[in-house]
Amino acid sequence: MEAGKTMNSLDWFTQILLAGVFFIDGFRRIFVCSLQTETRSSGPRDSGITMPLGAACVIGLVEMAGAAGLMMPVHSSRPNILPILAAAVLALLTAVALVHYLRRRQPAAPVVALFLLVLLAVIGRWA
Repeated sequence: MEAGKTMNSLDWFTQILLAGVFFIDGFRRIFVCSLQTETRSSGPRDSGITMPLGAACVIGLVEMAGAAGLMMPVHSSRPNILPILAAAVLALLTAVALVHYLRRRQPAAPVVALFLLVLLAVIGRWA
């Protein structure tokens, strides 16, 4: 098997994996956001949410849009800019999440792994 085909398969596997992770996490954020606004008055005071509910919904929408952008075929747009832009935005979002986790002294290994996978997708799309 050629090295180019192997890398292409690895790129697509990474992008499908990332799209699934970000789509599910974005959907979870939006769903939890809507549940939190419904049960806000009856829920406990310290629910573990460290950001405003509107910000969580916006992050969820960005994650879902980035996941959709990652799944765009390579030759669907001439300059191939949309998938690269989607991967770059997800990389930036993951980097901000990494800083957030480090500031709160929480385990950041999953976020680091996700960031490295997103960087692999950016490099794979760039080539």
